[in-house]
Amino acid sequence: MGRFSLLNQLQRRLDDLAAQNALPLLFTPKRGVEREALRITPQGDMAVSAHPQALGSALTNEFITTDFAENLLEFITPVTDSVEQLMASLNDIHVFTLKHLGQERLWPLSMPCYISEPDAIPLANYGSSNIGRMKRVYREGLKNRYGPVMQLIAGVHYNFSLPEDFWAHWQQGSQSDAYMGLLRNYRQLVWVLPYLFGASPALCNSFLGGREHHLPFEKSATGSLYLPYATSLRLSDLGYTSSAQAGLRIDHNSIDGYIRDLRAVIATPSDEFAKIGVKVDGQYRQLNANLLQIENELYAPIRPKRVSESGEKPSEALARGGVQYIEVRALDVDPFSPTGVDSDTVRFMDIFLLACLLLDAEHLDNTQWSENLANFQATVLEGRKPGLLLKRKGQPLAMADWFAELMPVWQRIAEGLDAQQGGSAYQDSLNVQRQKISDSSLTPSARLLAAMNSSTDGRLGVALADAHRSTLLASPYQRWSEAFFEQEAARSLAAQAQLEAKDEVPFDDFLADYFHSAKAGVA
Repeated sequence: MGRFSLLNQLQRRLDDLAAQNALPLLFTPKRGVEREALRITPQGDMAVSAHPQALGSALTNEFITTDFAENLLEFITPVTDSVEQLMASLNDIHVFTLKHLGQERLWPLSMPCYISEPDAIPLANYGSSNIGRMKRVYREGLKNRYGPVMQLIAGVHYNFSLPEDFWAHWQQGSQSDAYMGLLRNYRQLVWVLPYLFGASPALCNSFLGGREHHLPFEKSATGSLYLPYATSLRLSDLGYTSSAQAGLRIDHNSIDGYIRDLRAVIATPSDEFAKIGVKVDGQYRQLNANLLQIENELYAPIRPKRVSESGEKPSEALARGGVQYIEVRALDVDPFSPTGVDSDTVRFMDIFLLACLLLDAEHLDNTQWSENLANFQATVLEGRKPGLLLKRKGQPLAMADWFAELMPVWQRIAEGLDAQQGGSAYQDSLNVQRQKISDSSLTPSARLLAAMNSSTDGRLGVALADAHRSTLLASPYQRWSEAFFEQEAARSLAAQAQLEAKDEVPFDDFLADYFHSAKAGVA
């Protein structure tokens, strides 16, 4: 499909919405960010200290929690239609956190630091309530299934939606249909994101832990392993992936098909995971021996989502109300940003996802799925290779030519966003990406490799962590205050204590009820 065909397709959709005075709603999207960050010592080692109590309860704090490990923080912003407010929120969460980490820093890279003893990685602790214990056992299962080091990989998740009022003006099917179309287009174009934002072209040798691989790694002067044209090893088969899930094809052509396939996978026993055992000598090793313990174990670069009500699983929320927003999971942590993501990236994500929504989305079959996956992996492993060829409908297509087709579409959307919101920030953001497309040395992966290879002591990650810590500790609060976060920390600790006090059902019964009645949600 040529650039003019894509642009004409987009313009027809925009004209339809303009006739209904719906462009202001289209061009005021909402977004939220979740950023993961590993706590480290000043020397660059993994911190093994407990989650600081001053940050509140990792189970119930709305802004600061933990992911797989006790030392893997996760920062969550509220949803907002203002990029400035989003970045201010993210800044403030980082500032408060660093003020209560003592001398610890936040590791600025997606791939973890040197891990000398994987068994020393502390699983996240959520207290003694049944829901807290279930979250802990889920992580025990992840450790036993995939190994603990892989679970320390950090990323940035981008949650995106349009205002609810917008959908009254959408004439191409339901809201869920539209978001599922976005997912299908995203699956075809997701290779764009590791090229522009991938920042994990290298990894520490300790990450492999003796695992076999067939990648032609080169070794830097300081011992890191890298691929010269790689963009995001985090997204490669070595990164945050699962061989057990490699063959899964969850239907993206309808929300009903998606829910059906997801539930089927969750209910499918795994011979491999059965060997681990579920409860052995009185100790849980995983929640169950199925292909997925729970829905959130599905490793995917994008997910359809709806905010769950109390007692709902994610798929139950989708079945009840349809798709409310989408979660993008293919962004590396930006090592050059103190908060792990910058406003130019946020604005391009708005442009990119609006394009995925507005362009026609073809049916996604197995052939297209395989082609999309091959393009994604090619970009992850050698996205900066000069003349790189991708495939579209079985035919080779130069990445540069595909970018050239997409750029006018992105430009038109950037102009619409700027016209609605004032200024030129979206077009400026697009120009930043345009420069990366013209010169791959400007991409984060190339910049990181260059910095790594010029570092004489091999402590680039520590140096960046130190610099970001200094920047954030010198930064004033922009949206909230110290007292605001202290109140949230106190509230969250009280909420956890209340959960623990009211639990009366034995944990075994709680789990049995969860898997029989599907009446609890954990992440």
